Amino acid sequence: MDRVAETFIRLTGRLNYPMFIVTTAVGERREGCLIGFATQTSVDPGRFIACLSRKNRTYRLAREAEALAVHVAPRDQQLVELFGGETGDEIDKFEHCEWHAGPRGMPILDGCPSWFVGTVCSRHDLGDHEGYLLEPVDARCEPAELLYFHDVKDIEPGHSA
Repeated sequence: MDRVAETFIRLTGRLNYPMFIVTTAVGERREGCLIGFATQTSVDPGRFIACLSRKNRTYRLAREAEALAVHVAPRDQQLVELFGGETGDEIDKFEHCEWHAGPRGMPILDGCPSWFVGTVCSRHDLGDHEGYLLEPVDARCEPAELLYFHDVKDIEPGHSA
């Protein structure tokens, strides 16, 4: 790795992004994962980009999905470890938490007080991630303490290489 790449990794490793849990459904299939690469991209019209790792099972289902649910990750480590440290290749994560079908049939996690469902406007190749530009169709916002990257950086990712 060259000096610029090493310095860039050190610099970005110091940033403390908010964390999100993305869920989606296509027919009876459901998936969800913890993500750290996401941001609002526009106020009017409202737009948000959620970036999914290409190694992730949720990404594979999201390629077929018309919508995604983006949950502000709670400080509840059990829920965060479930969606960040487990893989849908081995367990059904939704059997291990409380959830309900929300707008557009998206799985809404009951343990996340703030979330939105967005329709997929476009998909973007972002290297080892794919960006999903979302247009919100429904949302809920409740006060809660945010969870950040540095709170979860020790969770071993559940998805395989």
